[in-house]
Amino acid sequence: MAHIINLKTFKDTRGILTVLDRVVDFEIKRLFYIYAVDDSDRGGHRHHNTHQAAICIHGSCQITNNDGEKIELFTLDSPEKCLILNPEDWHVMHNFSPDAILLVLASTAFDPKDYIYEPYGNPI
Repeated sequence: MAHIINLKTFKDTRGILTVLDRVVDFEIKRLFYIYAVDDSDRGGHRHHNTHQAAICIHGSCQITNNDGEKIELFTLDSPEKCLILNPEDWHVMHNFSPDAILLVLASTAFDPKDYIYEPYGNPI
């Protein structure tokens, strides 16, 4: 089930430092970031194997998640928030602010065979 975790953050007069040390319980095999998004939706899939962690490091966006039992809307509007997505989490990323940069940490290298594009039926 998708869920938000708060990242360890240190603030002082010099600025803010957010730490990603030991945040995810998977080995990170791929990093990518999404930015300069128009009003399009991104994602629209789930995975066979890949676990992901999504952090909007600038601006904001929303992720609608369906795990087959429940649909939830998550707002990522701080670089201190991290959304953990499990393979069964069919997700759509949308409502990107013009300045949004969404960083994603993934447990696998890219493999088109890992993607499932068919959404779940609506949960009861």
